[in-house]
Amino acid sequence: AAPTMTEPHLLFLPGAGGASAFWRPVGDRLPATWTKAYFSWPGLGSQPPRPDINGFDDLVRMVEAQLGDSPVDLVAQSMGGAIALRVALSHPRRVRRIVLAATSGGIDVPRLGASDWRPEYREAFPQSASWIMDTRPDFSSELPRIAQPTLLLWGDADPISPLAGAQTLQRLLPTTTLHIV
Repeated sequence: AAPTMTEPHLLFLPGAGGASAFWRPVGDRLPATWTKAYFSWPGLGSQPPRPDINGFDDLVRMVEAQLGDSPVDLVAQSMGGAIALRVALSHPRRVRRIVLAATSGGIDVPRLGASDWRPEYREAFPQSASWIMDTRPDFSSELPRIAQPTLLLWGDADPISPLAGAQTLQRLLPTTTLHIV
C-alpha cells in the first residue's frame, strides 16, 4: 500500500558498517502499518560488493531510486547521515523529515575534534571497498537550504561524532531539534 500522511514511509540508512540490521531494532518498535525500507551498503562492512557501487555517489543513487511519489522520512546513522542530507538537498520535495544519529552529516568533523575511525574500521573490515577511506563529503555551505524538520540524536561523549558536530548541524539546519543522550 502507498504510504499516507498517517502512515509514514521510512528509509533507514546505516553507517559505514553497511548492515541493514543496524536499524531493525528501532523499526521493529514502530507501527507495523508504517512502510519501512532498510538499506545495506554493498562493499562496506561485511556486505558483499556490487560492481555498480564504487563510491559515495552510488550509495546516494541507491537511496534516490527508492524515493516514491509521497515524501519519505530518512533515518540515518553515521555515514548514512551524509547520504540522507545529500538526498534531502537534491530532492527537497521528496523528503518529509530527517532523523540523524551520531553522524558527520556532511560537515568537517575532524576540524571539530572527531577521532579518525578509519584505522579501526580497516582492521575490522579489511575487505571493505577502499573508497570509503577517502570519502569526506562536506555540504556545510548547502545545509541551510534543508527546511525539513530534523531531529539530531547524539551522545555526549562520542569520540567519532563529537557533540560539536551536532551543535554545528543544529546551527546550519534551520529546523532542528537536538536530543543529547
